[in-house]
Amino acid sequence: MNAFGLAFIAALLAAAAVRCWLALRHMHHVAAHRDAVPQEFTGQIELEAHQRAADYTQARSRVALWSLAVDTAITLLLTVGGGLMLLHQAAGAIATHAADGIPRGLTLLALVMLVTMLAELPFSLYSTFRVEARFGFNKMTPALFWKDFFKGLALAVALGLPLAAVVLWLMARMGELWWLYTWVVWVGFNVLMLAIFPVWIAPLFNKFTPMDNPAVKERVDALLARCG
Repeated sequence: MNAFGLAFIAALLAAAAVRCWLALRHMHHVAAHRDAVPQEFTGQIELEAHQRAADYTQARSRVALWSLAVDTAITLLLTVGGGLMLLHQAAGAIATHAADGIPRGLTLLALVMLVTMLAELPFSLYSTFRVEARFGFNKMTPALFWKDFFKGLALAVALGLPLAAVVLWLMARMGELWWLYTWVVWVGFNVLMLAIFPVWIAPLFNKFTPMDNPAVKERVDALLARCG
């Protein structure tokens, strides 16, 4: 392995170690203060509610630590472990009759997305139906979970693959300045998403109704007006 590969592994492991250390420090702090409500909130929050929040934080943090470990392992397997090369070969076999490299590139991206999505799925299921359900926060049924999952997958394909195709085309056709054109396209895409997300995408996953509390609505409107 060359120096670049060793530097990549070192940087990846160092980043994961720092994130793990910060998470463990946070968990230790929460555990150390579980049995006493902070002075600033005395009289506003009951000890039982404070302890429940601390336990919830600990449970979520443990899931996040396991997810971090799996993400790091997958990154290593895809890079220095040769996973990307295997997926690249698989993409070539799938897109064997393509006239140019864009279909093969899109297939490779789709395969990488599939691998990472399958790795993250168990943590999402456990977090939703074990952790959230344990603390009474989960209102989602398995049917709704899978419905939202496949809707999100369909949106990723419908929006992500065309964007990736444009980026691959720019990389092939625009020479050394491909990154600049890609940046322009990426900024334009994000501006477009800011406009369409609350109007068309968010309602696919959430139900929105007008606020039915006039007093709260008046305070929110006043805050918005004050902030311009």
